[in-house]
Amino acid sequence: MKRAYGLLGVVVLIGLWWVLAVTVFAGDGAVPTPWAVLAAMGQDGWAFYGPNVSATVTAALQGFTWGNGLAIGVALIVLLVPQLEAVATQLAVISYCIPLLAVGPIILVVFGGPATVVFLAAISVFFTTLIGALLGLRSAERTSLDLIAVYGGGRLAKLRHVQVVAALPSTFAGLKISAPSALLGAIIGEYLGSNDQGLGVSLMISQQQFQVPRTWGLALVAGLIAGLGYGVVTLVARVVTPWSYGAETRTSL
Repeated sequence: MKRAYGLLGVVVLIGLWWVLAVTVFAGDGAVPTPWAVLAAMGQDGWAFYGPNVSATVTAALQGFTWGNGLAIGVALIVLLVPQLEAVATQLAVISYCIPLLAVGPIILVVFGGPATVVFLAAISVFFTTLIGALLGLRSAERTSLDLIAVYGGGRLAKLRHVQVVAALPSTFAGLKISAPSALLGAIIGEYLGSNDQGLGVSLMISQQQFQVPRTWGLALVAGLIAGLGYGVVTLVARVVTPWSYGAETRTSL
């Protein structure tokens, strides 16, 4: 049923887009029809979209891996050394609050081109995954932790057998949000001129050249990739943590 509602929402959105394109924005051409966008995408073809999509997705995946890996690592360290929680949380909040457009030029000057894209993608996902991992690690049942202690297990045993398992649903919730965020960070990094190829570079060039259908096509492709990333992480979460989705189904019933 949720999928049907989601499909209906997409259809309504496309219909609204089409109506606005042929009525309100029919004169200025700022909003082309969906058919015009698809025609422009077909004309550009894979020769145009392939290299740009590959460059952006590669950088986004690298940033996704580095940012989330660091976030999960920090969460584990904080759990083992609680005194570091305040410092880690403050750094996470700072990374979340600093606008990417403000820090991007500094990173570009310090590290140079491709590293800027990866860095912005990584910083875009750090906060969300860190908070999700911390909340999940703390959600472990007290009785399970006491059982490990009774059998002589220490902090590492509790972490391995109880807390990591308890943290998986919340961590995957953060990872699902991180997938589109990593793509956004990579596109912003490319938009700053730190790369020769990518969706961000192509967006900037198409805007400067007033290629409106191509601009919309690039935005549509970016949205589809972000949705695909969210869907892939969701699928992995369903495979790794089936018990959490079973609980959600019983609650909804």
